[in-house]
Amino acid sequence: MTESRRRIPAWLPQALGYSISAACLIWVLHGYRFDELGPTLRTLDYRWVAVAAAADFAVYTVHGCRWTALLFPVARVSLWRTVQAIYIGLFANEVLPLRPGEVIRCYLTAHWNDLRLSVTLASGGVERIIDGVWIVAAFFVTTNFVRGIPRDLTIFVRLFGVLLLIGAGILFWIVVHKQHAHTVLSESRWSVTLRHIVEALHLMGNPRTLGLTVAISLFYFVMEIFFVFALMRAYGLDLSFWVAGGVLTILRLSTVVPNAPGNLGVVNFACVVALSLFEVEKTDAKTFSIIYSVATTMLHLIGGAIATALTGLNIGELRDRASQGARQAVK
Repeated sequence: MTESRRRIPAWLPQALGYSISAACLIWVLHGYRFDELGPTLRTLDYRWVAVAAAADFAVYTVHGCRWTALLFPVARVSLWRTVQAIYIGLFANEVLPLRPGEVIRCYLTAHWNDLRLSVTLASGGVERIIDGVWIVAAFFVTTNFVRGIPRDLTIFVRLFGVLLLIGAGILFWIVVHKQHAHTVLSESRWSVTLRHIVEALHLMGNPRTLGLTVAISLFYFVMEIFFVFALMRAYGLDLSFWVAGGVLTILRLSTVVPNAPGNLGVVNFACVVALSLFEVEKTDAKTFSIIYSVATTMLHLIGGAIATALTGLNIGELRDRASQGARQAVK
């Protein structure tokens, strides 16, 4: 079989992502009374909306602190530049499919701090493993006080947890057995790139750095929960902080696989399903899903547009440079 036949068409992942998002959006909006949305938005408690906006900014400032702390053994990176890169990545995820913002933020941090892109991508991978551990832990806490969680979702989380354990095990092995890792990877055609990744992971994996990163990650997750909780209060949902945590956990799990820009449709579907588990009426759940989607999108677009404008480039140019950098990193 030729390489051209084995290769997945470039349009297929995007088409699949858009199809899933469209199906989810149709399901959420079916029978929804849009004429009631305007009055609902006017009756929001905008004091809580302001609190939610501040919490969202705090989330990504904490994210920047975490990334700075994780990279500290490798390089002294600027917190401001790190937060700027994160917001540009968020902006890219809102306007481009398949979440390219992860690569863009890593590219910018590498470019601004004279680091190898492979190193910042590795640090991003460590972040995602830690985030995943907290999400899985939060999910199983949620299952202890919520009935009716779909069995398929539980199976998915267990498989996700297994993958996280494998990733964490590989990271631990590299940290403890750096020389063996070099030997194993020396035969690869990407040996130079992988050697730099091993060195960086070995430095980032020291107990002090990793412990601090895990602790900051917990605070990061708590601030994300507070954002959801504040929006719930703004809408008038009298739900606890723990319920907000359960809803956020399901929202985060729903967006593990990249899809359409801004996770449109998928995040709304997940929000309705999550709130229904906590006995929220379906119309209220649908309305809140719209409020949540609009709030996150607007905040990310505003912050990301400002951060992107400061680079003097547009998001398409940044995506192209990041893609080129990623291709060069694996040569």
